[in-house]
Amino acid sequence: MKTCILGASGYTGSELAKLIQQHPHFSLETLFVSENSEDANKKLSDIHGHLNSIVDLPLTPLTQIQLANLGDEFDLIFLATPHQASHDWMPILLNKRAKVFDLSGAFRLQDTQVFADFYGFEHQHLGALSQAVYGLAEWYKAEISNADFVAVPGCYPTASLLATKPLIYAELLDCNHWPIVNAVSGVSGAGRKATLTNSLCEVSLQAYGVLSHRHTPEISAYLGQDVIFTPHLGNFKRGILATITCRLKYGVKATQIEQVFSAAYADKAMIRLLNTPPKLDNVVGQPFCDLYWQYDQSSGYMVITSAIDNLLKGAASQAVQCANLRFGLADTCGLLERGE
Repeated sequence: MKTCILGASGYTGSELAKLIQQHPHFSLETLFVSENSEDANKKLSDIHGHLNSIVDLPLTPLTQIQLANLGDEFDLIFLATPHQASHDWMPILLNKRAKVFDLSGAFRLQDTQVFADFYGFEHQHLGALSQAVYGLAEWYKAEISNADFVAVPGCYPTASLLATKPLIYAELLDCNHWPIVNAVSGVSGAGRKATLTNSLCEVSLQAYGVLSHRHTPEISAYLGQDVIFTPHLGNFKRGILATITCRLKYGVKATQIEQVFSAAYADKAMIRLLNTPPKLDNVVGQPFCDLYWQYDQSSGYMVITSAIDNLLKGAASQAVQCANLRFGLADTCGLLERGE
C-alpha cells in the first residue's frame, strides 16, 4: 500500500519512516516537508544518521499542487506536522482514496471551545472533525477498523489512558476524587528545534504547563472523568513515565483489580502487565506500554505506573497500529516479529 509521510524530518516523522520502510505491507514512497523547510531536498538519513542504509529517501518540499493530489495518489497518508498545518490541510486530504492518520492534536478534541482555549486558535473544519476517530488502539479497535481518518493520541494521554481506562470501564473508580496524573517526559517530546526551555543542556527536572497543559482535556475527554494532570520535563532524551493516583469505590478488592486489568489486556500484545514498577530503559525503542499497580485497600487509594516511549507508543508505533487495524492486519504487524 502506497504510503507517504508529511513532516518527516522531525523525531516522530523519522521514527514513522523507519517503521513504514520495514513494514511487510506498506510501501514508503515519499517523504514530505514544508516548502520553506531547511531540510528540503536533503536525505532523511543525512539528518538522522541512524537511518543510513535504512531510509535514504529525500525530503520533498510539499507544494499546494502536490497537496491537492495526495489523497488520490496514496493509500495511506501520515501527518507528523504541527497542529495548525494538520488543521489547515485535512479538508484537502480527506474523502479521497487515502486513509489519513494525523499525529498532531488538531482533531483529537471534539469540543471546539475547549480546543480553542487550549490550542490558541479556532477550529474551522467541523466536517473533518466529525470524521475523526480517536486512535487509542487497544480501546477503539472497532472504530479504527472502519475509519478513513484517525486522530492518533498524544503521548501523555496514551500513557495515562492505558493505565486508567480499565478502572473506568469496570466502574471501580470513585469519580468524586479526580485521578492525579504526574508524568515526566524526555526532551524529544518538544521536537527537534531546541530552545532554552527544552534544550538537553538547559533542562533539569521541572514541572510545566501546570493546570493548563493541552493534554489535560484530552485525557479527561477519553477517560470520561476529570483529572489533574501535571507534566514534567526530564534531562533525558526519550520516554514517558506516568504515575497516577486514584481513589477506588468502597469495598473494591485487589483481586477485582487484577481481574479487570487482565481482562482488558490479556490479548493486547503491546501492553505488558508487570509485577514490579516499570523502567524507561525497558520501553525506549520499543512499541510497548508497561503497567504496574499497587493498591491499599484500607484507604481505597491505588497508584498505577505507566511507561512508554513517547516517540513510538506515544506517536509513531501507535499510528502504525491504527493503520494495521484499518487494513485488516494484526495490530502488531511490522512492530513485533510475531505480528508479521
